[in-house]
Amino acid sequence: MREVLTFILAGGKGERLNPLTRDRAKPAVPFGGIYRIIDFTLSNCVNSGLRKIYVLTQYKSFSLQKHLLAGWDDVVSTQLGEFIDVIPAQQRIGNEWYLGTADAIYQNIYSIEDNSPEMVLILAGDHIYRMDYSSMVKFHRDNKADMTVACVTMPKKYSTNFGVIEVDKSQCVKGFEEKPKSPKTIPGKAQMIYASMGIYLFDTRVLSKELEVDSKINESRHDFGRDIIPQMLKRHKKILAYDFVDNKGKSSYWRDIGTRDAYYEANMDLVSDHPEFDLYDRSWPVRTYHAQYPPIRVENCKDKRGEIINSMVSGGCLIKGATVERSILSPTVKVHEGSEVRNSIIMENVTIGKNAKIKNAIIDKQVTVPPNTQIGYDQKSDMKRFVLTTEGIVIVPKKFAIED
Repeated sequence: MREVLTFILAGGKGERLNPLTRDRAKPAVPFGGIYRIIDFTLSNCVNSGLRKIYVLTQYKSFSLQKHLLAGWDDVVSTQLGEFIDVIPAQQRIGNEWYLGTADAIYQNIYSIEDNSPEMVLILAGDHIYRMDYSSMVKFHRDNKADMTVACVTMPKKYSTNFGVIEVDKSQCVKGFEEKPKSPKTIPGKAQMIYASMGIYLFDTRVLSKELEVDSKINESRHDFGRDIIPQMLKRHKKILAYDFVDNKGKSSYWRDIGTRDAYYEANMDLVSDHPEFDLYDRSWPVRTYHAQYPPIRVENCKDKRGEIINSMVSGGCLIKGATVERSILSPTVKVHEGSEVRNSIIMENVTIGKNAKIKNAIIDKQVTVPPNTQIGYDQKSDMKRFVLTTEGIVIVPKKFAIED
């Protein structure tokens, strides 16, 4: 694994997650109470033995860089040649910002040359999953592939949400389609497709050559799926699909949280009765930056009991004669007497006043909810004040002033 150089693409605008991405890059959006989205990809890297990592940033990257410096700077040893370095978009090649996933790597090709790795692994910084990349590296090396694409098995009906990989019976990639209505299915599984995870492993020489060729094609979108894969197939390169499954052959948990509803659902997965994604697996820890907070405090007030039911509550929170059910609370949230929070995501430093009722909502940082306020109970009223997702989840933006 020391012969693998890793790039994490963390520069996307994340427009479909607005207003959560109004002030931050998508990989910096809080998730699961104490984490940022990028923590899951970085934890996979470190747990897999990958210790040479570049994080490529572009839009609204300040909070992301701040988080990485605070939480990840001491995870690797520079004396052993390890690093987690942030590279902002620099226009080193030409006068354009990153034009696509492939162009982002091409504009930083000097960093590949500086390290001379055997292989280059390219990851997305905005997915939630647990993956040991060493298994993919072994698969790639054993099969002498030029490129390996990680895939998850999905029902055919979801094809319009993903890039779909076409394979033959030997797992060799034969094509790529972006969100097709009539996708190519998996051989022998007429109702299933291979959805690309946006994870690509290359032999370094092959990657450098293909990026150079792609950079000279004016009509290219400079994307690995749409352009590099078809280009390599024309050049008869060996591309394999790596099926991301668990030790029982079942598709492993993976969520692309590119939309507001997908973000909400992935958080709610954590507080389901039997979570598919286990944050409490000590053999595969998810790392992050931990600030110093006092323990959670739950109080009873007069005839009001403080209750936490099927929820995840972070340090520094105060539940004072209130009910929190199937919700995720980030640090220093205060929920006051008589209030109810259900099926919701409450981010850091939010105060919920007395007798407020909140359900099916995402409340971003530093919001004060006045006493007796109701959020998530009257859609017409919520639409006038807040942002609603396609599925009707209410989003209250960061520092939003809610009127009494």
